[in-house]
Amino acid sequence: MDLHNSIKVSRAISPVSVSDNTAAVSQILDTANFNAHELLIATGSIADADATFAVLIEEGDNSALSDASAVADADLLGTEATAGFQFDDDNETRKIGYIGAKRYIRATITPTGNASAALISALWLQAGARVEPQS
Repeated sequence: MDLHNSIKVSRAISPVSVSDNTAAVSQILDTANFNAHELLIATGSIADADATFAVLIEEGDNSALSDASAVADADLLGTEATAGFQFDDDNETRKIGYIGAKRYIRATITPTGNASAALISALWLQAGARVEPQS
């Protein structure tokens, strides 16, 4: 089975050091021409001893997501709660999938209680390409 030619990987959140409670908002993902969509989150060192990071997935049909609304739990694989992380989740990964019908999605990672450096990044992984190979 050839996974390489049937997936697409896109930047969601570039590697960043978050040192306050400012939310990190992903690039908007166009779900057209793929059957599966997954957000992959990677953490590095999380310095603050009581920080938490909540994940929100939004969807819409406008390419700028001016019509964004929170994705219903039934349209997610996994939960936003299990995609979130906290101060003692250094060097770990999380994932959450989207199975809804909207054209565009984005993710927001919002810290709470974060006053020190927390290293995070995220990628969009799309699979089940309707046209192959994917570059």
